[in-house]
Amino acid sequence: MGMELIGRRLSANELQAVLNDPTTVDTLLYGDLDDDDAEMPEPELDLNKSWHALHYLLTGTAWEIGDGAGAAILGGEEIGEDGGYGPARLLDAETVREISTALDTLDVDTLRARFDVNAMMAADIYPNVWDRGAGDFDSVFAPAFTDLCRFYRAAAAHDQAVLLAIT
Repeated sequence: MGMELIGRRLSANELQAVLNDPTTVDTLLYGDLDDDDAEMPEPELDLNKSWHALHYLLTGTAWEIGDGAGAAILGGEEIGEDGGYGPARLLDAETVREISTALDTLDVDTLRARFDVNAMMAADIYPNVWDRGAGDFDSVFAPAFTDLCRFYRAAAAHDQAVLLAIT
């Protein structure tokens, strides 16, 4: 299956629950795993395996987290238990607004100009299959970028915090 990035916007009550009890993170992201009949909540953001390449297109780096758009995928403070690929990360409402504003200054053409298969291979960008024609920009990354912008714009408009997790 591989590493996939999911995100969830948090209401004020959900944010307070997470801050009071970080074990709430798992329930918010994955549902009640102890209840076989419980449905897993749908993530509000699902970048699938495009997350690392999209981070690279936003930052020009494999792992560095900058301000603004650079924090959109790997930013935030770790919270909760390690789910296998590290703990979830929490971005407060102010950071979410900054990210949303920064994303609004970018467009698909800007990211398309940064899409360099050889550079992504050299930087070891997950899933590191770029030399096999994986990840057509227009069918994979343009829609992922649109989803990312929509997600942060909605969270900022509702003054919400955000949880991100690589699953």
